[in-house]
Amino acid sequence: MDLAPVLRAEALKVLTLRSLCGALLALFAATTAFSALAGVADTSAPEFDPLFTALSGVMPGQIAAIAFGAVVVSSEYQGNGIRLTLAAVPQRGRWFAAKLAVVAVPALGVGLVTALAALFAARAGLGAAAGGLTAGEQIRGVVGCGIYLMLMALFAAGLTALFRSGVATLSTLVPFILVVSFVIGDAAGTVADFLPDRAGQTVLHQTYEGALGPWTGLAVTALWTAAALLAGFWRLRSRDA
Repeated sequence: MDLAPVLRAEALKVLTLRSLCGALLALFAATTAFSALAGVADTSAPEFDPLFTALSGVMPGQIAAIAFGAVVVSSEYQGNGIRLTLAAVPQRGRWFAAKLAVVAVPALGVGLVTALAALFAARAGLGAAAGGLTAGEQIRGVVGCGIYLMLMALFAAGLTALFRSGVATLSTLVPFILVVSFVIGDAAGTVADFLPDRAGQTVLHQTYEGALGPWTGLAVTALWTAAALLAGFWRLRSRDA
């Protein structure tokens, strides 16, 4: 079977599952709302970073991106639906590529729109405090934020294919990002800069210190994502559905 009909079939699955559309809506709503709240925060702290403040809503918002990537894949394993899918598309690599495409494209598109809306919402509250941001920094922040959210959604998709369970993925990733990453970051110093979430979030900062810059940080996150996707594909190839 050609890739085009497989892509259409996978896209139709995303459009017809309300939970997936709801996850993307939650990504937009949560990120924009929390960024707007951050825009009225105290700006007198010495470490104040207007770009990171404006895009800080991505911290809670990324949970929705992770949920989106996990559910897109885990829905195949409910009721042994994966058996029917692979009976229709025996080429597992082609099916997996189509599945990842319908994760990546919506996550990137919604991520870019969300980052732009969050930036505008936060800047309205920050006022003059955001006046030092250059156009280049804001473009880098918005584009980088969209790419970061896409990578985290794909990371979750790869882990879900590996675990064959969306619950296992969410139970692993969400506590890691919300708790473990911060604890390790405080204790491990520069080593924590190479964690998948912390590395990618470097692009959200106006100024940054440490071993990674904005794009090298995203590259590290991309490597984590590639490893998860390869592991998920290996599990898909090595185990009968």
